[in-house]
Amino acid sequence: MADSSFDVVSKLDRQEVDNALNQAAKEVANRFDFRNVDAGIKWSGEAIEIQANTDERALAVLDVLKDKLVKRGISLKAIEEGEPRVSGKVSKIGVTLKEGISQENAKKISKIIRDEGPKGVKAQIQGEELRVSSKKKDDLQEIIALLKGKDLDVALQFTNYR
Repeated sequence: MADSSFDVVSKLDRQEVDNALNQAAKEVANRFDFRNVDAGIKWSGEAIEIQANTDERALAVLDVLKDKLVKRGISLKAIEEGEPRVSGKVSKIGVTLKEGISQENAKKISKIIRDEGPKGVKAQIQGEELRVSSKKKDDLQEIIALLKGKDLDVALQFTNYR
């Protein structure tokens, strides 16, 4: 009998991120507390740029974006916000999107599977994802539950379950 397997990946649904950004931009444009503060949010290449006339207003726009991302099912572990920086008369915050599992995190996840998971489960690193295989499907489900219970600093999804 062939081994059962699944992949552990960290991917973003770009369309959902774009929808969240558009919803946040609409809310910022319509909210009373953002009037006359040059508040805005937009794509800047692959990153998101937030601006307002003060650091506090820029952080408030960031909170609106985070709220919209969570409502759309995007983990906040998938974004990395920078510190507010002053550029002319406006304060800006850069937000980058994180995709893929770094080698360091892949090794950490692999070690968790080896140490705490059932015996006979193999984990191998394949680029920016991790392939987990075992003879028993029940063991794979145990691994998924184990990884969901851990507080890792990367948003995980489980794909190609066979």
